[in-house]
Amino acid sequence: MATAPIKVGRRKEATARVRLLPSPDGTTAIVVNGKNYRDYFPHHIYYSLLDHALQTAEADGRYHIHVTVSGGGVKGQVEAVRLGIARALVADHPEIKPRLRAANLLTRDPRAVERKKSGRKKARKRFQFSKR
Repeated sequence: MATAPIKVGRRKEATARVRLLPSPDGTTAIVVNGKNYRDYFPHHIYYSLLDHALQTAEADGRYHIHVTVSGGGVKGQVEAVRLGIARALVADHPEIKPRLRAANLLTRDPRAVERKKSGRKKARKRFQFSKR
């Protein structure tokens, strides 16, 4: 099994670069910016989001995953990492692509913050209107 190339996942302002390495000991280790992902991401709800791609691809215990993530907030970073892991898994095993696609793990979420318009307080908020 060859090492998959670095794959990129993005969400909002977050960018994650993911690299899969074969696991020598049959365990999965996810390292994010030099830390274990359970130490890097502060809440347990994010752990299941990251494990989702591996469980869907039935790849638990087959890879050590090294991630460099920057920008955005915590949730955006988690979702960027999840997309990067899914893309890296497809690059290594193309036959699992339909399964990951069906689980909606290969779709980049295009939503982003709407820009502020001139003459307004925020993107949509307006200054108070007085008729008289």
